[in-house]
Amino acid sequence: MPHAEEQPPPTGCPAVRVIAMPADTNPYGDIFGGWLMSLMDSAAGSVAARHSKGRAVTIAVEGMTFLRPVVVGDEVSVYARLAGVGNTSMRIDVEAWRRTRHDDRSYRVTQATFTFVAIGEDRQPRSVPPLPTE
Repeated sequence: MPHAEEQPPPTGCPAVRVIAMPADTNPYGDIFGGWLMSLMDSAAGSVAARHSKGRAVTIAVEGMTFLRPVVVGDEVSVYARLAGVGNTSMRIDVEAWRRTRHDDRSYRVTQATFTFVAIGEDRQPRSVPPLPTE
């Protein structure tokens, strides 16, 4: 079995795709981990809003480990998949992948599970539809 970093990226379209720019770095020129986490939160939030048909907020992030660096000029693709649904909550598995501008190979940078709760206009939890069957 290939090493996890050598596996191909998930199939389908990424929820977010962006080029890492100099403004996304710390004083040493390294991409901020928080910048990458923000992209992942945005991707997960998009999945949560679509599934819940409304507003949803992040309540937890589990298991984020940075496997590889992202450098200025890399294309970062973030994939998000609805993994589980509770009464008001949704678990979304998210993976971030990088690809240099002049190469076809992609490498997983990090992954995590984001938990969102759907909320109504009163900012109180509201129920969400069940997990779709495939």
